[in-house]
Amino acid sequence: MVIEHADFDGMERLSAVLGAEILSTFDDPSADVLGSCASVEEFMIGEDTVIKFAGCQRNEACSIVLRGSGSHILDEAERSLHDAICVLVAAVKNHKTIYGGGNSEMRMALAVSQLADSTEGKQSLAIDAFAQALRQLPTIIADNAGYDSAEIVQNLKAAIANGDTEAGLNMFTGKVDNMKTLGVTECLRVKEQALVSATEAAEMILRVDDIVKCAPRKREGQ
Repeated sequence: MVIEHADFDGMERLSAVLGAEILSTFDDPSADVLGSCASVEEFMIGEDTVIKFAGCQRNEACSIVLRGSGSHILDEAERSLHDAICVLVAAVKNHKTIYGGGNSEMRMALAVSQLADSTEGKQSLAIDAFAQALRQLPTIIADNAGYDSAEIVQNLKAAIANGDTEAGLNMFTGKVDNMKTLGVTECLRVKEQALVSATEAAEMILRVDDIVKCAPRKREGQ
């Protein structure tokens, strides 16, 4: 089988999955640079013709096919998939994880609230606002699942305050459950970066002391 009009990126991906080396000439192709796979077939996906390589020797690359009813849905699916892959890459580079289900946010919110209670002056108001922002994350999780966020988040807050440091939101039952038992974890590096980015954005907004507005230009004849 011959593949026409293959770009270099495609050739690199084939080399990664087949275990082959890219040759610039065919003068002396030796067997040790040739890749292998179990099957090569051509079939249709929608209106496009694609070539599928299955049972490859190295499998260091893969193709993910996204299908949807419109370009907006496909763009959103591609963005979500890209975010998920980035999280996996960060988790591979840093194996440290934390409990999910709103556990980390609620524990941080309780610690920040304690700091706000012991801080004098107007700084305590900013610290308490940061704690409220952290509590919004488990609230959003519960709202997106269609549960009563006011009750379930308060139950989570009470469970963690009473010493259950493994408590989190179980979105299958709508109750507070043990995240260690359920295996719900998040990448520590991603959570750290989210906190840093959110803090930097809030500081940037607080530094704005004035907003310059430009009045619209008056149109002629009106």
